[in-house]
Amino acid sequence: SVKLGVMRLTKPTLFTNMPVTCEDRDLPGDLFGRLMKEDPSTIKGAETLMLGEMLTLPQNFGNIFLGETFSSYISVHNDSIQVVKDILVKADLQTSSQRLNLSASNNAVTELKPECCIDDVIHHEVKEIGTHILVCAVSYTTQAGEKLYFRKFFKFQVLKPLDVKTKFYNAETDEVFLEAQIQNITTSPMFMEKVSLEPSMMYNVTELNTVDTGDEGTSTFGKMSYLQPMDTRQYLYCLKPKPEFAEKAGVIKGVTVIGKLDIVWKTNLGERGRLQTSQLQRMAPGYGDVRLSLEMIPDTVNLEEPFDITCKITNCSERTMDLVLEMCNTRSIHWCGVSGRQLGKVSPSASLTLPLKLLSSVQGLQSISGLRLTDTFLKRTYEYDDIAQVCVVCPYMSRET
Repeated sequence: SVKLGVMRLTKPTLFTNMPVTCEDRDLPGDLFGRLMKEDPSTIKGAETLMLGEMLTLPQNFGNIFLGETFSSYISVHNDSIQVVKDILVKADLQTSSQRLNLSASNNAVTELKPECCIDDVIHHEVKEIGTHILVCAVSYTTQAGEKLYFRKFFKFQVLKPLDVKTKFYNAETDEVFLEAQIQNITTSPMFMEKVSLEPSMMYNVTELNTVDTGDEGTSTFGKMSYLQPMDTRQYLYCLKPKPEFAEKAGVIKGVTVIGKLDIVWKTNLGERGRLQTSQLQRMAPGYGDVRLSLEMIPDTVNLEEPFDITCKITNCSERTMDLVLEMCNTRSIHWCGVSGRQLGKVSPSASLTLPLKLLSSVQGLQSISGLRLTDTFLKRTYEYDDIAQVCVVCPYMSRET
């Protein structure tokens, strides 16, 4: 006596027509052209472009993508000539990991007269891919006092809309660069409304996806941020440790959690989707017990002329060190100063700044190498090669040469 109807609610699509044309000297003449101009679904003056001015209702269930909102219309209709009582409609969504109750109300309707219906609309933001089953259950009592119950199952697949790949680059300093490659793997274009990185509590993030053109930056992807099917777009972010963590070398050394990406897009007629990745993790850089980084170095230096650099030495271990600095000349790099000098004691997570002077005897792009640190407490030596590169030029060579 009670009938259940379930329909998916989706936005309509633009109607497209299939134009049929021929040459004027062919048998139909201008017949096809006149019929297309009279067709109300075509755009006047552009009848042959397969574009329409009308909207069409969905003809099938369609695709559901992760991050979109699934909406469904549920209707219970009394087909009998008798009044039914205590009607309870329940809608659950079964996924591979959980069962969710989507019903707006869990209270039973007292009575339902003949040819009347109970309507309900459910919404759910899809957060899992794979098979989903919508379970609709109806229970009611007939006029004779008989309690009846039935269920219907509706199975559908949730597809993946985007393919997200990430790459991490650890700079010489504590900065981390994240490259996110986002590919549209659906069959329709997307309008990328927002792609942002929510950093973890230890980092501040700077987006590097705009070009500075004066008062405000312009997106590197242009004003209309569309991503066509199977196209890939690359986003770049720079993460810097917050000031309260920047000096704690041991803490930053062990940090692998960077943050998560928040992606918002729109498809078709403004249907909105949102996807958040899980916490992105990188391989922690192996600094060892003592980390040596460059704070200052010139881009270009003159041949056989001394120049200054500034190094930063950080104790990344959990013990105090007594360090001695040795400077070893290479084929092209010659250090100026006393080798084997005492730097003193360095506490755990503490740093010291060290100005050094050197010169190069060879032109071209030269690698700075030859520094050695020795911990006198444990008699342990740390060698540092290829610390940085510097361009060496000859100031006496003419521009023509």
